[in-house]
Amino acid sequence: MRIAILGAECTGKTSLAKALREHLHQPQSPWILFPELLREWCVQHQRTPRAEEQEGLLQTQLQHMSEGMQANTSAIADTTPLMTAIYSDLLFQDTSLYACALEHQRIYDLTLVTAPDIDWQADGFQRDGIATRAAVDRKLRSVLQGSAIPYAVICGTGEARTQSALDAIAHWQRTPRPRNTHDTEWKWSCDTCSDPQCEHRLFSRLLGSS
Repeated sequence: MRIAILGAECTGKTSLAKALREHLHQPQSPWILFPELLREWCVQHQRTPRAEEQEGLLQTQLQHMSEGMQANTSAIADTTPLMTAIYSDLLFQDTSLYACALEHQRIYDLTLVTAPDIDWQADGFQRDGIATRAAVDRKLRSVLQGSAIPYAVICGTGEARTQSALDAIAHWQRTPRPRNTHDTEWKWSCDTCSDPQCEHRLFSRLLGSS
């Protein structure tokens, strides 16, 4: 099984990825975790990528993840090249990276989108603020929906957030879909979110909520 965790800045992607691997990994059923390469790039260069560096970063991500997924091992990706394409679009009005990023995204069995329902925290040069977080979240969901890539929205805090993701995984395991599907009728209803205003309700048709 291949799981992709996507989301805007400061939505708990890395924490969730680590928690899921801890819950799912077993010696007889190993899981590998692909860390967020954008964060590693920013730490190394002490800045965010410029417009002309976006494609190189995306290609590095594609190569790293494609090679790592050759083995018959379950995997969790702490973001995918699609997030690079999203930022390239929003920050630099460059939509040229979507084709490769979306093709790669279809290799995942399950896409989890972390909702921006946790407190925003500054993180130096890598985070742009609450307004940018909201814009990235909207763009991400729009692109996934427009590309007919089903996704589950993960809400809540702490263990509740982890359990929301585990429930989505369990639901997929009961009703798996083939990779590369264009079927938007894959349904997941998040019943762990205690916030009645949670924006994932706006996507009730796609996610099968009522």
